[in-house]
Amino acid sequence: MLSIVGDILTIHASGVALGELAWVKNSDGTTSLAQVTEIDCERVSLQVFSGGKGLRSDARVSFLGHAAQVLFCDDILGRIFNGVGQPIDGGPELLGQRRVDVGGPSVNPMRRVVPSKMIETQVPMIDIFNCLVESQKIPIFSIAGEPYNELLARIAIQADADVVVFCGLGLIFDEFHFFRDTFENEGVFPRTVMFANRASDPIVERLLAPDLALKVAERFAVEQNKRVLVLMTDMTAFADALKEIGVAMERIPSNRGYMGDLYSQLALRYERACDYRGAGSVTLLAVTTMPGNDVTHPVPDNTGYITEGQFYLHDGMIDPFGSLSRLKQQVIGKVTREDHSAVMNTMIRLYSGARQAEQKQQMAFELSAMDHKLLKFGELFTQRFMRFDVAVPLEQALDLGWKTMAECFEPQELLIREKLLNKYYPAS
Repeated sequence: MLSIVGDILTIHASGVALGELAWVKNSDGTTSLAQVTEIDCERVSLQVFSGGKGLRSDARVSFLGHAAQVLFCDDILGRIFNGVGQPIDGGPELLGQRRVDVGGPSVNPMRRVVPSKMIETQVPMIDIFNCLVESQKIPIFSIAGEPYNELLARIAIQADADVVVFCGLGLIFDEFHFFRDTFENEGVFPRTVMFANRASDPIVERLLAPDLALKVAERFAVEQNKRVLVLMTDMTAFADALKEIGVAMERIPSNRGYMGDLYSQLALRYERACDYRGAGSVTLLAVTTMPGNDVTHPVPDNTGYITEGQFYLHDGMIDPFGSLSRLKQQVIGKVTREDHSAVMNTMIRLYSGARQAEQKQQMAFELSAMDHKLLKFGELFTQRFMRFDVAVPLEQALDLGWKTMAECFEPQELLIREKLLNKYYPAS
């Protein structure tokens, strides 16, 4: 053994592969799982999953000859696993079940299908204004204290996906039990798999948990033709774990202490989202908290170059102006109702006018009759569409949009095509 720095163990070894697993046995009989993270000739560095605390210099390392693996069978539905794939819900051990390798490249682009199907979440701010499309990878940009966990849980409950794979990174006690209790109480556990890395767990597991979750999602999509929705929180905790371990391995940091391969590490996970030709799909929705609400922070900044849009969470609501789904044009008006685009664009335009009218009101300017209509619309829009406790199927939400506009404006004030007005504008 050459050195022990934090959770990083360095030894002399040969004939091992990058990512290979090993058992580290201490002289007192305790064992811990480790993974090869760096090879320099015969100098091999391993991340010890249980941490380097208490590890002795005479510990012995036994390599397993394979990389990380995860259980995959129907029995994992309704179960909770930790960051290395071990059950932590008190249920029976899944002995003798099939294991699949976690590593491997992302999907061959030739096997990918152009996204063309929508995942309905019953969250109006998503379904109407920024549709979630199958195979899409999209982050939720937020700050600490915003109810992003409540939003993820609501989406898990309401989304029309066949399987939900949840991955929690650095969850505190309350967050872990919030997700567990919510999934149990709402009856969605039979189609849900949870991978939970808690704040008290070894930080090394935080790096492996997303790979386990995404590999399980991939197998459900490819082998069982399932429409899989992967929910993660929080990718900033994942990036911070990368930084901490990089420092322990004496790597040269880049921007704000993060390693130079941050983009590649994030892309490696996000690019697992895919609509497979002749099979199912994997859609990825991940929370990214922004320290100090700084969108130029390395984690959200790099994430924005990888993903297909973003949802901004401000003041407990999804911001309709900063949020964007770059794939929504693939489904709006094609797999959704013909009036979807008109309702979406008109309501956003009117809400923008309502915000301007609010500013005029605050500065004591005289308000016009249209300003008063816009203010009324803004209040109704916030109550009926932006609140998290609103759960409405898409077609009902579109009808509610027409109703809300009709309560505030005359048909000619909406500037919508007459054909759509005649068909959808409420008669009374």
